Amino acid sequence: MTDRLTGERLVDDMTEAERDRARRVEAVLPELRAAAVKADQEGSFPIGHVALLREAGLLGLVVPQEYGGLGGTLRDLAAATFAMGTACPSTALAFFFHNTSASRGLLPLEAIEAGLFEDDEIPVVRAFAEKVLTRMASGVWLANFASESVKSSTANIAIATTARRTEGGWLLDGEKSFGCATGVADYYLTTAKLDGYDTAEGLVTFFVPREAAGVSSRAPWDGLGMRASANNGIRLDQVFIPEDEALTVPGAFTRMLQMSRGSFVGNQLAISAAYTGCAQNVYDVTIEQLTRKTFADTGRPIASSPMHQQIIGEMTVQLETAFLWLRRQLLLETSEPPLRPKQEVFRQWRMGKGSVTEACFQVALGAFKASGTSGASMSSTAGRALRDLAMGLVMTFPAERGRLEVAQLVTQAKENALFATVEKP
Repeated sequence: MTDRLTGERLVDDMTEAERDRARRVEAVLPELRAAAVKADQEGSFPIGHVALLREAGLLGLVVPQEYGGLGGTLRDLAAATFAMGTACPSTALAFFFHNTSASRGLLPLEAIEAGLFEDDEIPVVRAFAEKVLTRMASGVWLANFASESVKSSTANIAIATTARRTEGGWLLDGEKSFGCATGVADYYLTTAKLDGYDTAEGLVTFFVPREAAGVSSRAPWDGLGMRASANNGIRLDQVFIPEDEALTVPGAFTRMLQMSRGSFVGNQLAISAAYTGCAQNVYDVTIEQLTRKTFADTGRPIASSPMHQQIIGEMTVQLETAFLWLRRQLLLETSEPPLRPKQEVFRQWRMGKGSVTEACFQVALGAFKASGTSGASMSSTAGRALRDLAMGLVMTFPAERGRLEVAQLVTQAKENALFATVEKP
């Protein structure tokens, strides 16, 4: 296929409708790529990308057409974040988190259809869910803020931000330590806990306007990872949110999660697709450079040396490893009818996330080794990718935690199978 789209390198069996949506992504890649180096150096999200993605209709990529979106699915999102990751990983990451907001609309609606809400709860839940989707489709950028600096020994994400009822709405207090598009998004879709609750039944969601009184940005983020993703996080100091800008039905959050196909809210693999796009780019650039440059004494390409051949072979294996895990997870989370029970899909993701991100990091490490001292610069593709992909090793959870959970699931299931009740002879 002569006009193969970048996203098809990951999702290689696109339907024509998926290709139409992928063409929209392809059209913005040159501008993302052109701004990537400067954005990384300055550690600042290119604000022009908001209008660029909005005008392309991509802020509604995974919103159903009935709500004004493009009608894409997780396949479209994975292809999009992969493609953007080859051009500007920071934008791919921020775009991913915007699209995770759609789960706050899609999953509650599915939970309603599944009969998980009472009759008196349905109007409130439906109104909030539809507001999420219609705002995204209209070009509103939503930053999805859940993570916090507070840690729990029993959960990947612990929520300490509190919501207290006040006249006409709610007051929010807390701090969100991680969330792309700080100071960029129109609204921060913020997860908090109802005052007085200490379980997940009290988790609730709010639309927090970027310029609302009491909202402030944390100190500029200067860490490993995508530096131009506006990843500062926010502080909330008695921020007032009107009643109709909140979903505060107790238990709504946990009920909607029952509808996801596997990973948390069902779209987490798309963040690993962004990392894989970054790995694909550093692989392509490194191969091109090593085959173009030659040894002064022999005239042979540098890529032909035994050392470089070994490194290139390892990079290729690692990149294909990332693809294999991603494609398998994508199949499990999108196939109709489902191929595996939800628990198996979840278990696969706990293994797959770490396997993908570790493989991607190894691609960047190989590029760094193969590029030598001339590539040991943060302005080089290898240098930036090495730092960007390091974040994937810890994002949400490291590979070790995922594998521990898988081992516990497997061994506990086996232990249970070893015991049975029998009648006395």
